[in-house]
Amino acid sequence: MKKLNSDDVIQYVEHNIGLFHEKRIQSLNGLKLTQVLKRKNPYLFRAKYLLTAEQIVRGLTDAHISSHEETIFGDWLEGLAIFINGKTYGGWKSGIPGIDLEFDHDGARNIVTIKSGPNWGNSSQLAKMAADFRTAGKTLRTSNSGLRITAVNGCCYGRDSRPDKGGYFKYCGQRFWEFISGEPELYIEIIEPLGYRAKEKNDEFIMAYARIVNKFTRKFIDEFCRDDGGIDWPKIARFNSRR
Repeated sequence: MKKLNSDDVIQYVEHNIGLFHEKRIQSLNGLKLTQVLKRKNPYLFRAKYLLTAEQIVRGLTDAHISSHEETIFGDWLEGLAIFINGKTYGGWKSGIPGIDLEFDHDGARNIVTIKSGPNWGNSSQLAKMAADFRTAGKTLRTSNSGLRITAVNGCCYGRDSRPDKGGYFKYCGQRFWEFISGEPELYIEIIEPLGYRAKEKNDEFIMAYARIVNKFTRKFIDEFCRDDGGIDWPKIARFNSRR
């Protein structure tokens, strides 16, 4: 294991954090009102007593942003984790389906699936991950039958007080970042560089968001409001759900 150079982490973040912000804006610019309106529950909007086109549009847009940002930033953090592990343990991006990272330590091959937070999947998704770990183990042992394998579900934030899940371990937050780097305080140290040029990039995002809300509001009024200005809820329900 090599000692992690904090300057390497800072440089990586500063060189790559722009990709996260660019993808946020791309996600907005590629959005269509009809797409998000078909994906969301019209009955919920009606039950919340939303009365204006802008309220509905903001609700649709914000829901899209919330779900997509988590995915986009999760992918970005995965890249950071693989970079850090490469610097400390010589790890690499795995080519095995369902596995994100591989590295050798203490005589074992660690195979890691990286997720954003601890509550990422339902029972079917967890079962698939466990199956992916078993398949990866068989694949690796074809060339080295005596290889000791440790399977880990790594989560970039959060906690899990029971890391041993039977067929694999689940390391969250501090425990995960220390596992891939050997540095117990890394989970705190990476916070500061993530703010690099954040205000500048967020200002660009806010402008893109405002344009989308204005454009969608106009389109929503044209297509889903009555002549008297009221929202045509039956038309929305038909658009969303009619077979």
